[in-house]
Amino acid sequence: MPGGRLTQQERQQIALGLADGLAYAEIARRLNRPTSTITREVMRNGGPTTYRADLAHRATERRAHRRRQATPRGPRTPRHDHGRDPEAVAEYEETFATLFMQQGLSKMTARVLAALYTTDAGSLTASELAGRLQVSPASVSKAITFLEGLDLIRRERDQRRRERYVVDNELWYQSTIVAARSQTQLAEVARQGVAILGPDTPAAVRLENVARFVDFIGESITRAAEQARDILYAHPPTPPDRA
Repeated sequence: MPGGRLTQQERQQIALGLADGLAYAEIARRLNRPTSTITREVMRNGGPTTYRADLAHRATERRAHRRRQATPRGPRTPRHDHGRDPEAVAEYEETFATLFMQQGLSKMTARVLAALYTTDAGSLTASELAGRLQVSPASVSKAITFLEGLDLIRRERDQRRRERYVVDNELWYQSTIVAARSQTQLAEVARQGVAILGPDTPAAVRLENVARFVDFIGESITRAAEQARDILYAHPPTPPDRA
């Protein structure tokens, strides 16, 4: 498959495909591009209902321009530790953020969460996030507040008394448990409808079946999370030395 950035003509083809109701995979097949490339392109430029090729192309040019400005003159040195390719890291963060957007987070909230998860320390200050994402501190603050409400991040103070926003393995476990509890709440509301509509009516039967289904799902998620919790703290096995 071809690499490199999407051209303006390819973006026009994406817009036409969306207008025709084509799936991302079909648009990708017609352009001979990975489906993930099309998904990321659409989601970071307004989504399938508001995507416009000309605006998307200009936005991409602006991002590229900002990256060039942020690159210091002289010999190229990686911005990241461990010899990482800065462009590859940036592309991966966008892919991760796109996944969070598909799961319902807003664009800025998704970008903040992706930035935190791809940072070795697992924590950043508001100013560090604003600089990393090239956005205003107010945008970061709004995203942080939303993520805290979902128990996806937590706050702590470092040795310099700066407030840091943290993601860790325990938060991932806790957010899974919260999702399981939401299934329990759905089951409770469904059963309230059974009593109101009458236990022998078709609507009540439907709601009782929904309640039983989500009960099972919630219990299964909780049980699986408890059983797999240790995995979050395991260290990957060290590969054997090669001769």
